[in-house]
Amino acid sequence: MKLEAQFVTSAFSASECPRWKRAEVALAGRSNVGKSSLLNALTGIKGLARTSKTPGRTQSINLFSVGASLALADLPGYGYAKMPERVAQRIAASMTEYLETRENLAALVMLVDSRRGPANEELQLAEIVRARGLTLIVAGTKCDKLNRSERSRAIASFKPLGIEPILCSSSNSEGIEELRRRILKIAG
Repeated sequence: MKLEAQFVTSAFSASECPRWKRAEVALAGRSNVGKSSLLNALTGIKGLARTSKTPGRTQSINLFSVGASLALADLPGYGYAKMPERVAQRIAASMTEYLETRENLAALVMLVDSRRGPANEELQLAEIVRARGLTLIVAGTKCDKLNRSERSRAIASFKPLGIEPILCSSSNSEGIEELRRRILKIAG
């Protein structure tokens, strides 16, 4: 399924984000978790979000309109990327500001590499989302790289978040339709 989606703008702070009535669903995760690839798989539009083999390329909040009432926000990654400390601090501050103050934000899709499971950063991110009363959706990415027994362990590793993940893969489209349905439901 292909969604009517297009890139709108890149913002370096919440104040630079568009003033619109759209419900926003943000995608957040580590620098190497595959946010841009997943966004492309969700919309069915190859190349909508630029992907890179180098983690940390997304350094701004990239906003995409989807249909008439929804927007997806591709947030900068955290963790793995090599970058100057001041750049990392600026990115972290803009992401925190967006998550804590953006009125249009309705939900967060937290992407976690299913081979690794959530760490402290993901638990903290979940607390920010819950404190605001936003919908939290957890996506276990790269599930195509897990065998059957590894899948059971992967799902169990998400227990600290209190939410069962949607195991998904942008490579073979597993879980993409379920994730798309959950996101579209937010727009009403």
